[in-house]
Amino acid sequence: MPFIDITIGEGRSPDTIRELIAELHDATRRALGVPGESIRICVRETPLTHYAAGGRTIAERRAAEQPPGK
Repeated sequence: MPFIDITIGEGRSPDTIRELIAELHDATRRALGVPGESIRICVRETPLTHYAAGGRTIAERRAAEQPPGK
């Protein structure tokens, strides 16, 4: 039974997350040749203040990309 555990930054719509689940499910079924009913997927959304790259949170990176006054 494949178990996929994926963590993404928060802020995506339920429809987008549903599409991600469908795509992961289909790719796993094709790649491993397992029945779809055996595939488990867990999507975890992490606040952008708790997700970092290069020593800065994603929230900090996005704020720095905003033009002054916005």
